[in-house]
Amino acid sequence: MHPDWYNNPVRYWGDEAASLIIIGLAPGMKGANRTGRPFTGDFAGDLLYATLKKVGLATGDYEQRPSDTLTLRDTLIANAVACVPPQNKPTPEEARTCRQFLTARLGEQKPKAYLALGRIAHDSLLVALGEKRSKFAFGHGAEHQLTAGATLFDSYHCSRYNTNTGVLTTEMFEDVVGRAAAFIAR
Repeated sequence: MHPDWYNNPVRYWGDEAASLIIIGLAPGMKGANRTGRPFTGDFAGDLLYATLKKVGLATGDYEQRPSDTLTLRDTLIANAVACVPPQNKPTPEEARTCRQFLTARLGEQKPKAYLALGRIAHDSLLVALGEKRSKFAFGHGAEHQLTAGATLFDSYHCSRYNTNTGVLTTEMFEDVVGRAAAFIAR
């Protein structure tokens, strides 16, 4: 429908030697699918990048386009699923198919912490890391000490749906992201 958009698997973005890896769900249809950069061009990015700037994990200006001056500090953003899914929610098959890429990439990284944005990201991350999902129940604000030594912070996804319905407030999101930022700064 939009041949001038990016329309490809969205690459990870940020600091390649990051202490914090943020795992999102999948590229948004009008966001990363359009722009080619995670969380860029949609409401979830507005909240995520404003929060990262507030807690010192980003500098520059976020302008909903990849050519802005935004830079991530000690943070890398990945998605559980690399391509925009139908109806904006990945099927289990899509998550399984993309997990091989997440697993390979995470094997190259040694972060101090992960921040999972939503249950699907939480579950995909645990499987990619070889952790037992039953040991680490998803819950907004939860912290988990993973077997490999990193700490996992959970948050509801910063989507417009979650904020419009009151499932997630800006304050709730800032609290979790702030705790993750403080943790990696130790």
